[in-house]
Parts: sequence; structure tokens; C-alpha cells
Amino acid sequence: MFRRLLPVLVPAPGPARGLAASQLVNSVGDGAFIVCSALYFSRVVGLSAGRIGLGLTVAWGLGAVVGVWLGHLADRRGPRGIAVLLSTATAVSVAALLCVRSFVPFLLVVCVYATAQSGLAAARQSLLAGLVPRGERTGVLAHLQATGNAGIAVGAAIGAVALHLGTPAAYLSVLGVDAVAFAACALLLGRLPSPAPAGTPGPGGEAGRGGMAVLRDRPYALVTFLNMVMLLRMPLISLAIPLWIVEHTAAPGWTVSALLVLNTGGVMLFQVRTAAGVTGLPSAVGAVRSGGVVMFASCLVFALSGAAGGAAWAAVAALLVGAALQVWGEMRQSAGAWQISFDLAPAGQQGQYQGFFGAGVPVARMLGPVLLTTLVLTWGTAGWVVLGGLFLAAGLAMGPVVRHAERRAGAVTSGAADVRRATGCSGT
Repeated sequence: MFRRLLPVLVPAPGPARGLAASQLVNSVGDGAFIVCSALYFSRVVGLSAGRIGLGLTVAWGLGAVVGVWLGHLADRRGPRGIAVLLSTATAVSVAALLCVRSFVPFLLVVCVYATAQSGLAAARQSLLAGLVPRGERTGVLAHLQATGNAGIAVGAAIGAVALHLGTPAAYLSVLGVDAVAFAACALLLGRLPSPAPAGTPGPGGEAGRGGMAVLRDRPYALVTFLNMVMLLRMPLISLAIPLWIVEHTAAPGWTVSALLVLNTGGVMLFQVRTAAGVTGLPSAVGAVRSGGVVMFASCLVFALSGAAGGAAWAAVAALLVGAALQVWGEMRQSAGAWQISFDLAPAGQQGQYQGFFGAGVPVARMLGPVLLTTLVLTWGTAGWVVLGGLFLAAGLAMGPVVRHAERRAGAVTSGAADVRRATGCSGT
């Protein structure tokens, strides 16, 4: 088993291996933090559930906006230095949570945390784009996804120990582990080669007209929106399905853990293999389209789990099949989205484009819980059908939208070349 896992978790020697090492370290901290943070804020800090939710919503909303600018900064100043800075800022913000005991300091610190996390994601993508050849990026991202899931699993186990102990000291220890993990991540990122800053594109380039080109790229914004719709799968497995199991099915409570293990293990074992066939925009569009179809099917199967006639075994079987389909669709959609986000971004502007594309994650975290609980828990079977229809529609719409964005990118490139020829400038 170890020999089979090693090629999945450990990329070939080079920058990709360094990126995977940093991903593994900070994912361990993230896994422990995710498991324990809500109870820490409630039991140790003393905040109500409403205030916790409000604070995190504001924080991730701010992170989604500022993360684009931080990605642009990574393009201009060099992604490695910005990634190291933001990883350090994340470590400091987590350490600051050790001292928080009221709402206002909590809000300020989690805003710093969410902003640093969002910017770090964009800077790391820009760093990857500068260190990894274009044709290898999706494969490397698949390795990073698998490595990240392995780290989250280890961190979740650490967090489970803290939950079992249930003492303030145990929760504080988990936050300490997370802070140390991000500090170690900063050290590992600092050891990677440093791609040259993008600088300012030549005449006619978007950056020359104000820098934040992504804010004027409407086709890319539409691609990002469709990806955000499909990212509603994130709170699905962590929030909506557990509540659905408890409130609407005859399945035992341990089924929640079984589905989470299935999801995490599936990504860890098969994400690299699933991404292997995604090598360009046509295959990426096909992957996203098939992912939407499979996720639609998974929603229909999840709906059946609530109509199993009170038989626990039937509900468990339907939930396992639905979860298997969901993780398969997730892996297909992820692989295609990675390729699309990189291929449609202009050279030298990966940071701002990846920051904008990655904003779908915090937005899904903000809006997803309310939307999914309303659809699934209130509407029941009809809600599952509507949710599956959203996944299907977004997956099918990705092809035409990507082709439009590709034509727009080609037109911009052609226009810039005409300007360079007219002004006597040449590019290499």
C-alpha cells in the first residue's frame, strides 16, 4: 500500500516536490484546525454560534476580494516572497487566536486569517505557474490535492484527540500545531526557486492599462462563476449531507464518518490518475462536463437515501453510492477547472487571475451553507433535484463559455501584437 501511495503523494524531484512538502505540512495544521475551531470559538472564546457564523462570513468575504489584489501583488513582486509572507501572516493570525476572548478581536483576527489564506492560495498558484511547465501543471495540482487530503486526514486525527479530551489546553494545543505548521510551510516555500516577477507587459498589454486585467475580463468572470456553482460541493459533504443523514434517513450516525473517509481517501488515491487525461482546454472542458453529469447523478442517489422505507441498510447503501459518485464528479471537475484557470490566464498575470478564480472557494463557503441547507433540508427530494440540476447546468455551460473566453484571449493577444509591430516593439 505504501509503495502504491508514494507516487501519488510524492511528485518527481524538483519544485513540484517542494510545493507538495509545503502543502502537506500546512494541510496537517488545517485538518486539526477545521475539526476543532468551531468548538474552540464556542467553548473557549465564549462566542455564540450566530457570532461565529457572522465573523467567518465577513472574514471570507473580505478574503475573496483582497485575495485578487494579493495575487496581483505576487505577479508584480514575485510569487515566492509573497507566498512566504502570507504563510507567515497565517501562522501569526492563528497564534493570535490563542489570546482572543471576545467578538471584536475574534473578527479582526479571522479577517487577517481569511485574507492571508486567500492571498496565499493565489500566490502559490502563481509560484506553481512560474516553476512548472504549462503541460505539467494539472498533474502537479493533482499531486498537491492528494497530498493535501493526506495531510488533512492526519490533522483531523490530531483534532479528534483534542475533541476527545475536550479541555481548553487541548484546543489551544491544536491551534499551536496549526501555527507551527504554517510557519514551517513558510520555510519550505522560501527554499523553492524564485521565478522572476512578471513586470509590466508591453504596449497594448492589459497591465499597461491599469494592472488588474482580470476585473475587465468578462468571459473569465463567467468561467469563474460557473466554477463557483460547482464548488457548492464543498459544504455539501461537510455540512448538508451529515445533517441530511441525521434528519432524513434511517442510516446510523457513523455513516457520516464513513462518507468523509470515502471522500478523503478517494481523492488521495485517485485524483492524480483522474487528472492524467486532462492535457488542454478540450479535455478540461470534457472533464468539467462529465463531472457535472456525475454530480447530478449523485444528488439523485442521495435523494433516494431518504426514501429507503426506514431500512438502515438501504439508506447506507444509497449514501455510499452517492458519495462515490460525488467524489468521482469532484475529481473530474477539479482537474478540468485547474487546466481551464491556467490556460485562460495571460502569461505574467497568473497571480491575479488565480486569485480571482480562487475567490469561488470563500464565496462557496459563505453562501453554500445557507443555500444547501435550504434546498436539501427544507425542500427534501425536490431540493436534491434542483441542486443536481445546478451542477449539471454549470458543467454543460462550461464548454461554450470557455470557447468564448478562448476567442477573447486570442483577440487580445493579436491586438497586443499589432500594437507592438506598429510601435516597433518586439517580444521574445
